[in-house]
Amino acid sequence: MATVWTAFVACALCVVFGAVLALGQVVAARHRAGGAADLAALAAADRALWGERGACEAAARVAGAQGAVLVRCSVRGDVADVTAAVTLGPYRPVVRARAGPAGPPQGPWGPLAAVP
Repeated sequence: MATVWTAFVACALCVVFGAVLALGQVVAARHRAGGAADLAALAAADRALWGERGACEAAARVAGAQGAVLVRCSVRGDVADVTAAVTLGPYRPVVRARAGPAGPPQGPWGPLAAVP
């Protein structure tokens, strides 16, 4: 009887261990896609003056260097909006990021006034 319980507990632990490993792989893929999207958005915003085509080519190079694929890229003015995807095992998270110049400081009720 003890052998049956030991086998059951061993199987249950294997299932839990497998679930934890899968969850870890999902989290790692999501973080990798997020980092690639952030860096690609920064690269595109940095090259916004080159036009949308040049900025998106730079974003694609940066995303590729991070092991990601650029899914979508647009540049409106000096704000870049990109979407990147990473394939890690059976998971393919897609993350969107935006980058551009900082606006005026914002408080809880709107723009902060300059202190004289």
